[in-house]
Amino acid sequence: MFNFLEKRSNKEEKEEIIQEPVSSPDYNIQFGVKYKPDSKPPVIGDNYIIRSNFIIYDDVVIEDYFRTGHNILIRENTVIGDDVLIGTNTVIEGDCVIGNNVSIQSNVHIPTNTIIEDNVFIGPCACFTNDKYPVRVDYKLVGPKLRRGCSIGENTTFLSNVEIGEGLMVAAGAIIVRDVPPYFLAISAPAKIKPLSNHLKVPNML
Repeated sequence: MFNFLEKRSNKEEKEEIIQEPVSSPDYNIQFGVKYKPDSKPPVIGDNYIIRSNFIIYDDVVIEDYFRTGHNILIRENTVIGDDVLIGTNTVIEGDCVIGNNVSIQSNVHIPTNTIIEDNVFIGPCACFTNDKYPVRVDYKLVGPKLRRGCSIGENTTFLSNVEIGEGLMVAAGAIIVRDVPPYFLAISAPAKIKPLSNHLKVPNML
């Protein structure tokens, strides 16, 4: 475990921290929560910024330019690409894949077995689920698949195992109950699918 309020790291600093961890309970950062005897410590690339109350389990791999807000949980067997931002109070439940150049805002819940591809934006308070029949049926947990370049508005909800198409926009407050094709707009609850204006069919500017 090592603890700090805010740490900016290059390669040399990262190696020093891993070899000589420091303890500072005031900042409550837990690096490498062991969940089984043979788990391996997490790996974080160069040039990261990690803020207080950050907990990361073993068997997590994170690439370069990783940034967080406060109060973040990342569980085991998660892979995160380059240049990813994770906002305050966000939970990533484990066994997830997150691509490059992804921006996840505050208070987002990402359940087990979720896939988020490159250049995705997720607004505050988005909630993704992975259980079709909670505590009633023995159901294989499968989270949503967010394809490249989609943009998710705030306070949205996604049912399990839905696919969000490339370049799609999801309006604030929408509830997604089925797959949505690429480059459309999902709006309302439950979501209705409407054409996306041509001027919005452009890459996310993250």
